[in-house]
Amino acid sequence: MNLPSYRDCRRATAPPRLPGRARNARRLSAVAAVGAMLLVGCDTGTPKASPHSSGPGVSLAPSATPSHSRSTFAPALSASSPSSSAATACTNSTKLAGWSNRRLAMLTIAVPVSETSVSDATSEVSAGAGGVLLFGSKAPSDLGSRLTTLKSHVPGHLGLLVMTDEEGGGIQRMSNLVGSLPWPAYMGAHWTPAQIQQNVTKVAKKMAAAQVNMDLAPVVDVDGRNVAPSKTNPDGWRSFSGNTTVVSKAGVAYMNGLRAGGVIPVVKHFPGLGGSTYNSDFGPARTLPWSTLQKVGIPPFTAAIKAGAPAIMVSNNIVPGLGTNPASLSPTAISSELRGKMGFKGLVVTDSLSAKAISAAGFSVPAAAVQALRSGADMVMFDLGGNVSSQTSSIATAITNAVTGGHLSRSRLIDAAGHVLAVRHVNLCS
Repeated sequence: MNLPSYRDCRRATAPPRLPGRARNARRLSAVAAVGAMLLVGCDTGTPKASPHSSGPGVSLAPSATPSHSRSTFAPALSASSPSSSAATACTNSTKLAGWSNRRLAMLTIAVPVSETSVSDATSEVSAGAGGVLLFGSKAPSDLGSRLTTLKSHVPGHLGLLVMTDEEGGGIQRMSNLVGSLPWPAYMGAHWTPAQIQQNVTKVAKKMAAAQVNMDLAPVVDVDGRNVAPSKTNPDGWRSFSGNTTVVSKAGVAYMNGLRAGGVIPVVKHFPGLGGSTYNSDFGPARTLPWSTLQKVGIPPFTAAIKAGAPAIMVSNNIVPGLGTNPASLSPTAISSELRGKMGFKGLVVTDSLSAKAISAAGFSVPAAAVQALRSGADMVMFDLGGNVSSQTSSIATAITNAVTGGHLSRSRLIDAAGHVLAVRHVNLCS
């Protein structure tokens, strides 16, 4: 825009010469007028803004002040100030706010798939699923290349959470590729924390090389029963010890071993399955009373959070003292206790919503997914079996319908999706 010179404006607006002090006073007032004339030209009417000359953040909306006042130009200038720009700075949340509800919903789902046929999840990954959960007991030698191909279908190439259960002992999905670990109970009894971390790191590096970047471990439940896990006991040898202090130290060591090897650990099963009445996979189950868990079962989770745990899995057990729903569907357990009082800010994932404990509580898998998100979970899981594609679609539809119907806030869905991206350090603004 070409501004008139001060000389031109002065000539056009100068009053007759005045003598003495009057002339000096006029000079002082003229100085204040110069700035305004340079901004708006010599026109003494309402300033006119061209839509082609307005920068980002400059509002062209009519001012609320009278049109004859020169102060009407001030708000337009302040709209481009640094403080205003900071208010609209790009973040993952501002980016996710532009996504459709369906795409956000897909990001909160972990799709189950056989590790021998990972391409079966291609359509779900192409639709934006946030992760895949590998099932099986013997991984193919070319798993890494197969997963690389699968990841190439992720919209926007934002990465994919590829998770499995590699705990040790009888709970290992890919030991033929990455090496074997003993049961956690053995590690807790015979290895120092340093030895646990060292041995887990070796396994984790091979997992990462095979493109598996998340392990649903360590189990930090406090359970000293010297038995294999079973239909009636979800822990047994899966637990490092019946001693809270041993479990806390071993759990942090295992977690750090995974991280050192490039794998994201998922600490489980909050708030602790030690002493449970049953295995929730097979039916309704209860943990020890909340008052007892706070002393015995919670400290290992507290230790993990203090050590920087990036993700925590919530169990499907009912917690006496924290309500009547399974913990994975309980806002008291997740939002009030885990998020609120314990200050956990990472990713919260559910245990499998295909568990019999979930259906016994009156929830289908899609309905449970909605309730889990409402309660504060960020990612939902279900078992391999049946029509996975149909189940995934049903879950996504239930979530989007819940948002549309006002049963799940869009802000909570955006928050959940943000946690899924954050655990993999994805920056949508870069």
